[in-house]
Amino acid sequence: MRFKEIQMTTGNRSLIAGAFAAIGASVCCVGPLVLLALGIGGTWVGSLAAMEPLRPFFIGLTLLFLGLAFRRLYLVAPVCTPGTPCADPRTIERQRLTFCIVAVMLLGLLAVPSMAPLFY
Repeated sequence: MRFKEIQMTTGNRSLIAGAFAAIGASVCCVGPLVLLALGIGGTWVGSLAAMEPLRPFFIGLTLLFLGLAFRRLYLVAPVCTPGTPCADPRTIERQRLTFCIVAVMLLGLLAVPSMAPLFY
């Protein structure tokens, strides 16, 4: 039973890790913009651009974790015992819907630095 519980949470962990990686990939560009929009400023805001060289690494991590979550939700059939929450088809539908929403938001977050010059 313990293995099955771990198997069901693997996709959730991949999705959460992908979200953190996407935030790391866009912190150099989105971070200062959000802080300035909130009225928070200062010379230290410019130092967030120092993370720009790490952006390809974070983008790769984001895509890797999204791929792992996609694999778990769409390609690998869940192994569940009857009566557990994972055996309910509505559970997998909700997980897939959540994945789609999060994936669209993360890909949008990754696209912000590339599209930012269009708005300046």
